[in-house]
Amino acid sequence: MRAPEQRKSIRFELKLPVELVRHSGQTVCESGETRNLSSGGVLFTSNVPVRIGDTIEYLITLPHTAAGSIRLRCLGKVIRLEDDKTVAATLERYEFMRH
Repeated sequence: MRAPEQRKSIRFELKLPVELVRHSGQTVCESGETRNLSSGGVLFTSNVPVRIGDTIEYLITLPHTAAGSIRLRCLGKVIRLEDDKTVAATLERYEFMRH
């Protein structure tokens, strides 16, 4: 029998472009894709090797609207690694940016 879901926030299965721009104070520019997103965090793919506890900055490109392209600039910490390329991170701070 599976344990009941313990998440605090509803997760949305969204495949959106994501770019890891800073990792532990170092500038990187690595593109990936979100797998799911919630108000508290994100699960995404990336080729940048990260470790649990690392501080990261990432940009999520939201779907194009009549107002144009909008990106979400996020700061968080790596909380889980599902495999070499799948990262779960918190979403501690964010701001909307026009692209």
